[in-house]
Amino acid sequence: MQQGKHAEQMVNRFRELIEDAGDSLSTNHYDELKLIIEAGLDTALLENLERVTEKLTGLAHDIQHNAEFFD
Repeated sequence: MQQGKHAEQMVNRFRELIEDAGDSLSTNHYDELKLIIEAGLDTALLENLERVTEKLTGLAHDIQHNAEFFD
């Protein structure tokens, strides 16, 4: 999935910033961060899909309503 790849890139960038500052975190922390980022991306994607679904449902109702005038 794209979210997993993007989350990995974000974690890698964060790891670079941490290491450039002379600090370090365990691999488990980076793995947890990746899961948190993926969850956030998935949530944002689902919310967007819900908005699109609502718009499409509204359009379908409008088409059905307008079609009734042509019967």
